[in-house]
Amino acid sequence: MSKTNPVGPTPWGVDITPLVPEVYAVYRPLVADALAFFLRHLSLPRLAAILTEQQALPSDAGVAQRLTSLLFHCPTLHKLGQVVARNRKLDQELRGRLQTLETLPGTACTDAVRQAIQCELGDAEGALRLDSTTLAEASVSVVVPFASVSAESSDPTHGVLKVLKPGIEEALEEELVIWSKLGWFIDERCEYYKVPPLNYAESLATIRGLLAGEIRLDREQRHLAEAAEFYRGAKSIQIPALFPFCTSRITAMERIYGRKVTDMEAFSRRQRRHLANAVIKALIARPIWTSLETAIFHADPHAGNLFFTEDERLAILDWSLTGYLGKVERIHIMQLLLGALTLDSKRIMHEIEALAQAPVNTSTLRAVVDKAVGKLYTGKFPGFRWSQSLLDEASLAAGVRFSSELLLYRKSLLTIEGVIEDISGESSIGRVLPAAAIRQFVCELTARGFAPPASRHFGTHLSNLDLFDLYWGGPTAVARFWTHQWQRGLTALIDGSIEP
Repeated sequence: MSKTNPVGPTPWGVDITPLVPEVYAVYRPLVADALAFFLRHLSLPRLAAILTEQQALPSDAGVAQRLTSLLFHCPTLHKLGQVVARNRKLDQELRGRLQTLETLPGTACTDAVRQAIQCELGDAEGALRLDSTTLAEASVSVVVPFASVSAESSDPTHGVLKVLKPGIEEALEEELVIWSKLGWFIDERCEYYKVPPLNYAESLATIRGLLAGEIRLDREQRHLAEAAEFYRGAKSIQIPALFPFCTSRITAMERIYGRKVTDMEAFSRRQRRHLANAVIKALIARPIWTSLETAIFHADPHAGNLFFTEDERLAILDWSLTGYLGKVERIHIMQLLLGALTLDSKRIMHEIEALAQAPVNTSTLRAVVDKAVGKLYTGKFPGFRWSQSLLDEASLAAGVRFSSELLLYRKSLLTIEGVIEDISGESSIGRVLPAAAIRQFVCELTARGFAPPASRHFGTHLSNLDLFDLYWGGPTAVARFWTHQWQRGLTALIDGSIEP
């Protein structure tokens, strides 16, 4: 393939570039060619089935409807649609249609699904009374409700079977190979498309690995057990309990009764605010403010995986995609914030370099950090949005390569931000996260009196020395602030005195 020419017209014949928001306008040609590349590499039977369905849509079907229909038939694209469904920068109609991909309504339970259940569970299947319709359909699986007919079981009497769709392994394997080729396709054409050269092949390889794990339901069962342990003691959080007859293709778990967190018409204003705060505390604050060496986090927190239960708890479903934040990474992030609070650009630079997976371009990174610190001098608080914006710019503008787990966590945060905004406009990550940190700090006060000065074995990841450093660094920060303001004022005065 040429390194300069685009891939050519898509066999789909629909221009999706108008759906790409103006803020991402530079990526429009790349998005169009990437979709064309993907479709051209699908097997002919699958491509023919997609085109047949497109022809069956109403003649007045819009681009958003046609794109959503396409995404449904490709598990990796289906997952992509779920990830971006809450992005408020997208067209409202497109957002609404993509949100239907979060959890598709149930349909009649097909013979193929029933046969798969019987083949996997064997004699255990006879102790279950399966519903005639599925409860929901996801990108790689269907959810079938059941009732246990065994009086001896101590497990919940009602549960669900998450069953892999027949033929999903083959479809996913085919698409993952295409994504591998697509990564190299994009990297070779960054100059042509005038987009930042960010090693897209490596990023897509990480995503491919995660998506490949989605059909490993035995891994999901392990993640469910880990999540149940991580949230043990959190009475406001519910993780589905597992039944003992799980297999590598079926996850049997208790049924959660409730509604999707974004079903706003079902909740009062108070419930929406409470629910939004609960999502922030559970999915963002808890993985950050824990003293554990490794903290599990949900890597696919779209609204279809978050339920508000009948007893007003937050149920977190579908743990097939998960990530882990290490203690070291959280320490560096906290040190970065300390550098921001003291207006110390060098310290911020040092912490970003420590988080990087490869040597960084110092001059380019310094420009990014100076720009971010400059916002602090104008009164911006170095909170959640400031820190995430800084790390985003370090990656995009300075080419800093962060760990796959940190990138995965950032992707998770973007999804959660969209969900929070759709639940309640009265909630804010920037308010809830610091409040959770303060509560964690108060809980640590007694232990701090007996801890070594340099110990960071706390959920806030700050040692007593860090706190003293922050205290004594206050006057220096004030001096930096007023020096900067004085220099700005002097510069403005000089500029204003020069005649044009």
